[in-house]
Amino acid sequence: MSNYIIAIIGKPNVGKSTLFNRIAGKKQAIVYDEPGVTRDRHYQECEWSGKNFTLIDTGGFLPKSNNIFEKAIKEQVKIAVEESDAIIFLLDFETGINSIDEEIAKFLRKSQKQIYVTVNKMDNEKRENLIGEFYKLGFNEIQFISSISGRRVGDFLDKIISNIPINNNELQNVKLKLAIIGKPNVGKSSLTNSLLGKSRNIVTPIPGTTRDSIDSILKINKEEIVLIDTAGLRKKSKTKEDIEFYSTLRTIKSIERADVAIVVIDAQESLNKQDLQIIEGVVEKKKGVIIAVNKWDLIEKDTMTAVYYEKFLKRKLKEFDYIQIIFISALEKQRIFKLIEIAKSIRKERRKKISTNKLNEVFEEIFFHTPPSSKRGKEIRIKYVMQVETEFPVFVFFVNEPDFIEDNYKKFLERNIRKHFGFNGVPLTLQFRKK
Repeated sequence: MSNYIIAIIGKPNVGKSTLFNRIAGKKQAIVYDEPGVTRDRHYQECEWSGKNFTLIDTGGFLPKSNNIFEKAIKEQVKIAVEESDAIIFLLDFETGINSIDEEIAKFLRKSQKQIYVTVNKMDNEKRENLIGEFYKLGFNEIQFISSISGRRVGDFLDKIISNIPINNNELQNVKLKLAIIGKPNVGKSSLTNSLLGKSRNIVTPIPGTTRDSIDSILKINKEEIVLIDTAGLRKKSKTKEDIEFYSTLRTIKSIERADVAIVVIDAQESLNKQDLQIIEGVVEKKKGVIIAVNKWDLIEKDTMTAVYYEKFLKRKLKEFDYIQIIFISALEKQRIFKLIEIAKSIRKERRKKISTNKLNEVFEEIFFHTPPSSKRGKEIRIKYVMQVETEFPVFVFFVNEPDFIEDNYKKFLERNIRKHFGFNGVPLTLQFRKK
C-alpha cells in the first residue's frame, strides 16, 4: 500500500469529479456524504501499473470569495493541499484562463508540492493548436486530457506514477507499527498516554512522514514499538466539517503506515456506522485489526457482561467477526499492555505462509464433500489452492469456471481457511483463476 496522496484542485465546473471517477474506475469511493456547506468529500484508493495512491476530489475553489459556502470549500481545499504529496491543477479548455485560475496558480505555487497542470476537455487534436494561452500561467509542463472520453488519461497516469516512490517491503521493517484510530472522544489520546507512561518505557519522538500524526517509540523489554497517534489536531480549523475532513485524511495515512490498527470504541456507545466505516477502511488496506472497547471501567457489569457484549459486537461486525475484541480502560490502564501482545500475535499471523501441500490436504476433502454449486448446468470444479507470496495473506483457487463461484461459497472457503489455519484479526484475500 502507498500513503501517496494526490488532490484534484480547480475552479468550479472544470471536470474534477469526472476525472476523479475516470481514474477511480468502478470501485466504490470512500465517500462521506454529509449535507452542508462543504459538499461531499470523496477519497479513493487507486492503482495504476502496480503503484497505489489515494485520490481526493475537492469542491470548486474560488480563492477570493466571501460566500459562506465557498469559504468553507476553500478551507477544505487548503487542507487537501497541505496533506497531499502531489496536486492535479485542473483547467478547462472551453473557458480558457481567467483571474480565478491565476489566483489558484499563485496559491498552489506557495505549497511547493509537485503540481501537474492539466487542461481538461481536450476532445480532439484540433484543440491542441489553441493551447498557447495556458502557458501564460508560467508552468513549464502542461498535460492535455479529456476526462469524459478518457483521451490521454492513461498517458497522464503514467506520468504521475513515475514520480511515486516504491515502498520498501514492510517485512524489512523490524519494528511493530501500531495505528491508534477511532471516532473523536473515544479515548485515543488517553490510550497513547497510558501506554507511554514513564514508569514502563522510554519515549522518543520520531519525525513522522506527515504533519498530521505524532509517532512515538514504546519500549517494552528492549523491544521498540512505533505508536502512530492520530488523536491530536495541530491545526486550527474554522468549522466542524474541516476537522472531520482533516481527521479522515490523517486516519487514511496512519492506517497505510501501520502493521496493525487498534480501533478504539466507547463501551458506553453501541458500535455504529462510523465505527464500521473505520473498520472497513482498515480491512480494505489489508492491515491487522483489533477492536479495543475503552472505558470498560465505567460499565456496570457481572461475570457474564463481557461475554454478552462480545457476542453482541460479533453480530454487528458480521463478516468481520474474525476481528479480536479486548475490553480496556485507558484511564485505569486495564489490559492496555495485553493489546500489545495481541498486536504482535496478529502481525505474526499476517506474515504467516501455509505450504501448498498443507492447504490442499485440507481442501481436497472440502472440495469433494462440499463442492461449489453447479451453474447453467455446468459442473464447477476447484483443482487446487495455493498461498501466493505477498505482504498480506492472498489465497488463489484454480477453477474451471472462476466467474461462477458465488459469494456465499467464497465466504465458506474463507471460514475454512480460518478454521484450519488461524489468521485471527487478519483480513484475507481470496482470488479465483482459470485452470
